[in-house]
Amino acid sequence: MELTFPSRRELLTQTGCGFGAVALQAMLAQTEASADSKRPPGPSANREAVVERSAMFPPRVKRVIFIFMQGGPSHVDSFDYKQELLDREGQSIDFTGVRFGDFGKETKQKLMKPLWRFSKYGECGRAVSDLFPNIAQHVDDLCFLHGMHTEGVAHGPCTLFLHTGATSLVRPSLGSWVLYGLGTENQSLPGFVSLQPSDANGGPRNYSNAFLPAVCQGTSIGRSFQSAEQMTIDHIRNSRLSPEELQRRYDLTQQLNHLQAARHEHADDEINAVIRNYELAWRMQAKAPEILDLSGETEATSKMYGIGEKETDQFGRQCLLARRLSESGVRFVQVNYADQSTNPRWDQHSNMPAHAVHAKATDKPVAGLLADLKQRGLLEDTLVWWGGEFGRTPFSQGSDGRDHNPKGFTVFLAGGGVKKGFAWGSTDEIGHLSVEGKVHMHDLHATLLHLLGIDHEKLTFRYAGRDFRPTDVYGRVVPEIMS
Repeated sequence: MELTFPSRRELLTQTGCGFGAVALQAMLAQTEASADSKRPPGPSANREAVVERSAMFPPRVKRVIFIFMQGGPSHVDSFDYKQELLDREGQSIDFTGVRFGDFGKETKQKLMKPLWRFSKYGECGRAVSDLFPNIAQHVDDLCFLHGMHTEGVAHGPCTLFLHTGATSLVRPSLGSWVLYGLGTENQSLPGFVSLQPSDANGGPRNYSNAFLPAVCQGTSIGRSFQSAEQMTIDHIRNSRLSPEELQRRYDLTQQLNHLQAARHEHADDEINAVIRNYELAWRMQAKAPEILDLSGETEATSKMYGIGEKETDQFGRQCLLARRLSESGVRFVQVNYADQSTNPRWDQHSNMPAHAVHAKATDKPVAGLLADLKQRGLLEDTLVWWGGEFGRTPFSQGSDGRDHNPKGFTVFLAGGGVKKGFAWGSTDEIGHLSVEGKVHMHDLHATLLHLLGIDHEKLTFRYAGRDFRPTDVYGRVVPEIMS
């Protein structure tokens, strides 16, 4: 009688291995490549991924931590001081509309001054508002980009554009591109992680591999509607079975996979990918829970992040976990200050004073992360990126709100390869339009990739008859901010 081999789905069902990453290639930022996967990034087959590719040229950094402030924090109330807004408070000015109903039309709007006092900090003398007193202590390590601008005007399109470089089309996220181009530093952990992402405004597409190989998918840990204490990788362990039983089932699974590979010579790349993924999933059972457990951190470290304090505990845990993941070799970590709303946290169309609540929740944890990375020597080869999908208008919406502003806003960078205590670009005298040192979101992506040793024009993937790249046909590296 001829031996019949079960399908992959049947095998998983029947053996009940229980370690969730086995069934989730997205959690295994590793290889399902053929033997030629070591070639430089370029047009490739759909099933090709990278093991540990070398950078195209000497990198300035090894990894990225992206701190996403969802909703659009107001730059004119935080890091982009404008005396004109104080001097011209309440003055009516013509603005060109960007929303659907008034696009291209001239509308009268009243200027609104910053609601928080600005002071100068550090040797560089950078002006920062009272919203961020802790981050302000690190300005000599920060590189501010004041001339940012982007595509779209609503949260969904702009959030997608920030993460993927497209407002609507399904494109890989930047983290997936990084993983595709460089692989992972740790064979037992995902190479791309998103901490407590939102299901709204792009949802999983913000950490999706799209048409890149499935192993380039970001691994989500927790959700924005959960508490930080619940951050975990689902089904990483099977509590119903003993370690010995799990080992026996794993060994059987691998034996069957090797038999399949031997029988199907022409499909061995795919089958060998499954084998390697099983091996990696098995290793994750030991490594991942260890990384996710914050209990071994010192009291001083926890205090630095604001863990244990009512306002900062949740985001502090995210930032500390981001350090632990980065320290362990995770290539790209997204830290999401987000929620499930279509009008997310920083989105104050009314009640701008609520910015103080969100700043209180994030200021100390971000400052703690910067300090912790620096004292551990990790900031030298880690790039920290802080920012939202857009900024906010210098004019009021209602009595005390601000509308979306994709035409001019601020982000900051810190770490290897960027100038310290530096500011590049500017908005106009009231903070509405980027006018000097303009940096488009495509330009920022290109620059981040460059710092990682990747040429954004040469990192390509063939899909649907064309070669795609992270910045589409746009983007320029911004050498002016590099050290």
